[in-house]
Amino acid sequence: MRRKITVFIIIAVCYLLQTTLFDTFSFASISPNLLIIVTSSFGFMRGRKEGLFIGFFCGLILDIFGGFYSLLYMYIGYINGMFRKLFYPEDIKLPLVLIAGSDLSCNLLIYFIMFLFRNRYDFNYYFLQLMIPELVYTMVITIFLYFVILKINQKLEAIEKRSASKFV
Repeated sequence: MRRKITVFIIIAVCYLLQTTLFDTFSFASISPNLLIIVTSSFGFMRGRKEGLFIGFFCGLILDIFGGFYSLLYMYIGYINGMFRKLFYPEDIKLPLVLIAGSDLSCNLLIYFIMFLFRNRYDFNYYFLQLMIPELVYTMVITIFLYFVILKINQKLEAIEKRSASKFV
């Protein structure tokens, strides 16, 4: 229960930061996608199932205010969960690559659904002016936010191990 409450708080705080603080500090109306960082991080730290659920709830929060994100974030969390066996907490290269791939694929799918199907074909503008700057900004924030999420996850795992050893 402690993990669920903590994850809910992380999702809520990241959503609030993404829509308020980082929206104010946006560069050329580009802000980082903190919920992609949360979804991807918990996906490869905890596995496919937890990545799927966290992705669903991150997307659901975005869906409340318009969009189709819950299904998209579910897939992102699930796919990142497939890399759990390759995950080493002290190595940041895999998380950076996975979060970058998640952000880029999310933006590509948003382009295809929101723009291409409405006959807006200016992909170069969308790619160079929106996708790449958001990707770079998200990667910079990932370097800091990833370690916070990692430490919280490690503390939760230590608490879970201690409470499980009491019952054995």
